[in-house]
Amino acid sequence: MYPYFKKRFTIPIVASVFLFVGVSFNEDFFEVAKQIEIFNTLFKAVNSNYVDETNPGELMDKAIKSMLSDLDPYTNYFNEQDVVKFKINNTGEYTGIGALITRKEGKLIIKEPYKNYPADLAGLKAGDEIIQIGDVRLADFKEDASQLMKGAKNTKIDITYIRQGKTSKTQITLEEVDVKAVPFFGKVDAKTGYIVLSQFNKKATLETKEALEQLKKEGAEKIILDLRGNPGGLLNEAVNICNLFVPKDEIIVTTKSKIEKHNNTFKTNREPIDTQIPLIILVDGKSASASEIVAGALQDLDRAVIVGSRSFGKGLVQRPIDLTYGTQIKITISRYYTPSGRCIQALDYSHKDKNGNAIRTDSKNYTAFKTRKGRLVYDGGGILPDVVLSDTKLSTITEALIKNDGIFDFVTNYYYANPNLGNTIPSITDADYTEFKSFLKKKNFNFDTETEIALRNTLAAAKKEKIDTSINTEYQQLLIALQKSEETQLNQNQKEIKNLILDEIIRRYQYKEGLYQYYLKNNLEIKKSVSLFENELEFNKILKL
Repeated sequence: MYPYFKKRFTIPIVASVFLFVGVSFNEDFFEVAKQIEIFNTLFKAVNSNYVDETNPGELMDKAIKSMLSDLDPYTNYFNEQDVVKFKINNTGEYTGIGALITRKEGKLIIKEPYKNYPADLAGLKAGDEIIQIGDVRLADFKEDASQLMKGAKNTKIDITYIRQGKTSKTQITLEEVDVKAVPFFGKVDAKTGYIVLSQFNKKATLETKEALEQLKKEGAEKIILDLRGNPGGLLNEAVNICNLFVPKDEIIVTTKSKIEKHNNTFKTNREPIDTQIPLIILVDGKSASASEIVAGALQDLDRAVIVGSRSFGKGLVQRPIDLTYGTQIKITISRYYTPSGRCIQALDYSHKDKNGNAIRTDSKNYTAFKTRKGRLVYDGGGILPDVVLSDTKLSTITEALIKNDGIFDFVTNYYYANPNLGNTIPSITDADYTEFKSFLKKKNFNFDTETEIALRNTLAAAKKEKIDTSINTEYQQLLIALQKSEETQLNQNQKEIKNLILDEIIRRYQYKEGLYQYYLKNNLEIKKSVSLFENELEFNKILKL
């Protein structure tokens, strides 16, 4: 091995002495080549010599994903099927069943059927568990089951599903599904328009422009743009959305990278629709990326008042790069900066704590920046609203209920127990909330808080070491104390949880359109926005007009 190594690498090593100017590049190239050769020989050795049969594709897939997971959660590898889905998300068009589906504990669950699309027309409801697609039983199918429900327009697919313990069958006819960037717009009152922008796909600017123009025709003199829950999307659409409200040639966002070609400045390049109409933008902890570019830019340019809670803080730019065999990598290439110079990114993935988690900037280390008119704004990750509504920031217990479908599952039972509710908006009473808490207990709902996970892990370790019987009493006492604490948190956060239960109930009976109609008169952020518009002195004071 030694003579081979010497022969193989003597020339590059000597050359680097004479080409000192390019030493950094050469060292990187040498190290990459070296590591690829090591991995190549290792990969072949494992596949040739391992005691059991190996699957080279699965091994490589895990190796790639493990390598990328140490960087940041946005640098991802896509196989051929993933590439197709990625393109669908950006265009907003695909042929399928028209429903939001999730895989939970190995089960394929309908989370939301879209109104008048194939799944809805076939009678599927939120909470249905699909157990068979055509001849394929999903219990035995470990790949992406959603691919089984895609195909040419008018393709008929047989579905077997479980609803409330009963197995049923239906047939879905595939059709083109148009995922709207603006699923709803309307008027809050005679002079206030409301636009929901749910994602930044290729139709985002067009649909927002059409909504804005229509609302103005109907007499709207003020606009609320709702970016809550919007995870982002295409950068150019974010710039063009801003362009609806600010003049041509305004800097909206810059990207900065260690690689010169990825350093870019993005400006508006069209004539605006309206640079004077009073504008409020709603954000929350799930408003990310392109949403934060829009909110941050219009805040920095003193063009809009931001209302809600601090946004997510996703300020990393990704670019898809095509690989061989139809695969692709989406790789982080730079960071976003708002016009004032703020970095949107909240977590530093290059520095991690002892548990391997990315470090968040401490609030005492936030840097101050100034908007165009001299207002102070701060970095530190995400966009901090001009008007912070503390009631809109969800508690830890509520986040757990959402993440683990506590509210979703309860409302599924509620829906079938109240089949004739129709368009009636119920009130969630104390009795209903007591029933909700009883439901969680009956289902042994796991909140998956850090304390709860640590406690379960402790018991598992004790069982492994066969000492669980000696600590069982103490474990049960801790478990009871933890359950009491969770009960207390459920009571303390009753108001926000009730609101989310009601939101989910309305969505079941009236789809998202009904929920947005309800929001027009009842949502806290919208109510605050209307009152802010009505108090012209306060609104102008915020923007230093």
